Amino acid sequence: MAKNDPIKIMIVDDELDLEILFRQKFRKQLKESEWRFEFAANGLQALALLLEHPDTSIILSDINMPEMDGLTLLARLNELKNPALKTVIVSAYGDMDNIRTAMNRGAFDFITKPINFDDLEITIHKTIEQIRILYKANEEHEELVALQHDLNIAAEIQHSILPKKFPPFPDRTDFDIHAFMNAAKSVGGDFYDFFLIDQDHIGLVIADVSDKGIPAAIYMAVSRTIIRAAAIKGLPPKECLEYSNQLLCKENVNQMFVTVFYGILNTQTGEFHYTNGGHNPPYVISRGGMVRSLEKTGDVVLGAIDDVPYHQKSTKFQPGEALFLYTDGVTEAMNVNYELFSEARLESALKAASQNTPGEIILQVSSAIENFTLGAQQSDDITMMVVRYNPA
Repeated sequence: MAKNDPIKIMIVDDELDLEILFRQKFRKQLKESEWRFEFAANGLQALALLLEHPDTSIILSDINMPEMDGLTLLARLNELKNPALKTVIVSAYGDMDNIRTAMNRGAFDFITKPINFDDLEITIHKTIEQIRILYKANEEHEELVALQHDLNIAAEIQHSILPKKFPPFPDRTDFDIHAFMNAAKSVGGDFYDFFLIDQDHIGLVIADVSDKGIPAAIYMAVSRTIIRAAAIKGLPPKECLEYSNQLLCKENVNQMFVTVFYGILNTQTGEFHYTNGGHNPPYVISRGGMVRSLEKTGDVVLGAIDDVPYHQKSTKFQPGEALFLYTDGVTEAMNVNYELFSEARLESALKAASQNTPGEIILQVSSAIENFTLGAQQSDDITMMVVRYNPA
């Protein structure tokens, strides 16, 4: 029912002179095309007429009629299961048994004979308002269904742009890598990425956009594209983030920002050069169970401040050491008592998993988070990536 369409009202009554009376009493509404009347003499005619005019909104029906009475008609109308079709029953004053039966069978309202047309007009307006509320609710439901459909597609697109085939380089034995992302909503703002710059160097990225939901997902896709495009040119980490920050600042219309850690691992020597743009410092895990965090480079998030220099630090991985990169959804995961999972619990989980493969490390940390947050709703995206250095 469009907002400006006339409301179609069907009058079902075997008193034929009612048509003249209705058209006279409501001539203003008919002239201005607010309402439109159809008339039937009994329930059978009403059902036939309803097939011709399925967009009828209100049926005003007498109870006592030949061939098919109002109560039987009401039962047949209920079979249509159309909540936007409202029936108002008309009965003699004092006929409360039939009125109660009609109301129990789903009549929206009732009026008594002789008809008070002022009261009837109020009843019709009230019924129309209820119908409009139902139509509005249905429109909102359809919008929500469409939005959920769009969100599902967005989630599929987002996951499709993240590397998800593991092992990603099955012919390489000098390193092993695994990653995981679990968005708090249908789509999220975290992302990870890795790519071969050349045969001896692999780029590693993990990032966290400041917002959540669809805006964060869009900004995430833009950020990933910009950073990857700069990184695969072979730019050092500091130059890559400087260049990416410049572009993100120019295109940032929603005052969003992204924390980014980007590093380049030399798979021949174990040398690792990195820049940390306001992100959680990753952990280095030794085979012996020692866990240490990488030193920060003191740099700011990307997309917030234009023309700022970034800095670079270096470390060297020993054979068998692993790098654990993560977003703050890991350490800030909360349990039902609003306690954080924390760096201490993360470090404990990493020590316990130090001998495991990258995929197993992620599974063990995920299990520790799930056990800790059992019963609590996930409040932030959780993303992890592990790289183990395995030189020949």
